[in-house]
Amino acid sequence: MTQHTALSAQPAGPGESAAGPRIDVEALGSYLLGRWAGVRRAARDLTADPDLHRIDGLPMAEHRRRVTAQLQLLVERGSVHRAFPSRLGGADDPGGNIAGFEELVLADPSLQIKAGVQWGLFGSAILHLGTAAHHDRWLPDVMSLRLPGAFAMTETGHGSDVSAIATTATFDPATDEFVLHTPFRAAWKDYLGNAARDGKAAVVFAQLITGGGPRAVRHGVHAFVVPIRDDGGAFLPGVGGDDDGLKGGLNGIDNGRLHFDHVRIPRTNLLNRYGDVAPDGTYSSPIASPGRRFFTMLGTLVQGRVSLDGAAVAASKAALAIAVRYANERRQFRATPDAEEQKLLDYQLHQRRLLTRLATTYAASFAHEELLAGFHEVFSGARDTDADRQDLETLAAALKPLSTWHALETLQECREACGGAGFLAENRLALLRADLDVYATFEGDNNVLLQLVAKRLLSDYAAEFRKADFGVLARWVAAQAADATWHRTGLRQMVQTVADSGSEKKAANYLKDEASQRALLTDRVGAMVAALAGSLRGAAKLPPAEAAKVFNRHQHQLIEAARAHAELLQWEAFSRALAGIKEPGTLAVLTRLRDLFGLGLVEKNLGWYLMNGRLSAQRARTVGPYVNRLLHRLRPHAQDLVDAFGYGPGQLRAAIATGAEGLRQQEAIAYARRARGSAPVPEQQPQAHV
Repeated sequence: MTQHTALSAQPAGPGESAAGPRIDVEALGSYLLGRWAGVRRAARDLTADPDLHRIDGLPMAEHRRRVTAQLQLLVERGSVHRAFPSRLGGADDPGGNIAGFEELVLADPSLQIKAGVQWGLFGSAILHLGTAAHHDRWLPDVMSLRLPGAFAMTETGHGSDVSAIATTATFDPATDEFVLHTPFRAAWKDYLGNAARDGKAAVVFAQLITGGGPRAVRHGVHAFVVPIRDDGGAFLPGVGGDDDGLKGGLNGIDNGRLHFDHVRIPRTNLLNRYGDVAPDGTYSSPIASPGRRFFTMLGTLVQGRVSLDGAAVAASKAALAIAVRYANERRQFRATPDAEEQKLLDYQLHQRRLLTRLATTYAASFAHEELLAGFHEVFSGARDTDADRQDLETLAAALKPLSTWHALETLQECREACGGAGFLAENRLALLRADLDVYATFEGDNNVLLQLVAKRLLSDYAAEFRKADFGVLARWVAAQAADATWHRTGLRQMVQTVADSGSEKKAANYLKDEASQRALLTDRVGAMVAALAGSLRGAAKLPPAEAAKVFNRHQHQLIEAARAHAELLQWEAFSRALAGIKEPGTLAVLTRLRDLFGLGLVEKNLGWYLMNGRLSAQRARTVGPYVNRLLHRLRPHAQDLVDAFGYGPGQLRAAIATGAEGLRQQEAIAYARRARGSAPVPEQQPQAHV
């Protein structure tokens, strides 16, 4: 293993000895690759192939044609079939499939998402919602791309509210067919990849209806395979649609709209794993509850959120690899006329801009590996109970919002941190941000997902007391009162002040302690959930309209509690990951990086900690200076930390990440040194008399 000194051949930062902690970049890089290291390496080799790269400036039509051709290359190279059954040519490896898929974002996000539409949505819906007969009938052609398809769930008028979609599939026992119909314009299926040009079929989600007239029964949302185009590319009878046209990003994907005018399909085109209709029109399901059935069906499609979480983390890593390299080479301004210009990363503000986001990216990366492992356990069947699936859905709903928002913030901050160079298309940051913008709203709007997380937190909170006797509840009420007295009257702050004896060093020692950070983060989540539970107590007994009003009045608190919970999950994943790092120097640096992430969360929410009595004024005043101290100590290791991501020129493809800026700066320094004796005298400097 190779031991890297601080900054990988860069001089040590101000105040940091080169003899300090050292990162084993090679070992850390292997550790970051996780369980599916081999798959990731192969995928990264693939993304280095120019045939798969985005060509900036292509007209939309050409970009679409290029991406469609690239899908065929993925098929030929066997890189997109891992999740499918081995008996059909797959590998029964759902986790490995996503690990490879998320790396495609660095080739072209349009390629990644179009591949996700074909195999991760269209193909996976058939795999997970259908049965063996459906698999044999359609999956070979889906895998080979002979049957390109769309995933038709979202409607113009209902967006994330899938249970309320208006498209219907009414069974006709006389012909043994379902009749699909879009009753009005807002019910058109919208924003669908592969719908505008390439799709020959679609998995269409519709309200399944049996019976007729007054005996009609609606059984909720189900999925159907519906042919939509002939081999010449023309819509089939009864099918229509539009092209969504130019978008803010991802223009290599042919997003479009579909609608159906009494389109007939065979009864066997119903993907019937969770609900079936017999030839006589009798409906049956292995899940009696319509609500549970609906959420079970949607839960099988959670891999979209898992893969977006990973792709967003990959994009954040790439952005930081570009921006940190540039900041380690680019020089700007000098302290004195005779001094050399300073590197951008030597400025504290620049460290705050990049290193804090680097810490969050590491946290998100470790959390994603745990999410991916949980996904694999469920979908490989190794651990697949109803509780496991609910936990997986909640974890994906918690992490996907944080990672996608973080990617957008990181790409923007890195773009600004690189100045005008960051805005050039050749350096990719601005274009990557445009492509990833929609990640925050597809596969579940981020705020809607966090609301689901908050509801789960409240449900778990209520379950603790559902079977409690009067004595338990009385003790809980007394404890809550004592807790409020302890925190809100300043008793806890007074104890902290006494313990620290007014010493900044003692306050800092408290903050860097792992147990203290955990307590601060978990206490905030617990207090927020408890406060919400108290505010919403009794709402369930109100009429639905009144209950909805109560819920709406506390919606912001719901989102904030869920976000705090998700941040805690990331911090815990980071802390668990530290246990697997054996090399002392790497462990020391990564521990500081974890502390930067944790204390960054405390600093961001310092007002809450003060208002709720969780921190004394002394400790609160120490947070900012200690964060700055961590930045100062991590600065010499910044290059090693991004080098460990393992992205080379083939993946980054940014001119400012090639070392070219370093060469320019060396040339400028050499010129200045040569010219020093003969350079013109500055206007304000008096000239010597001859």
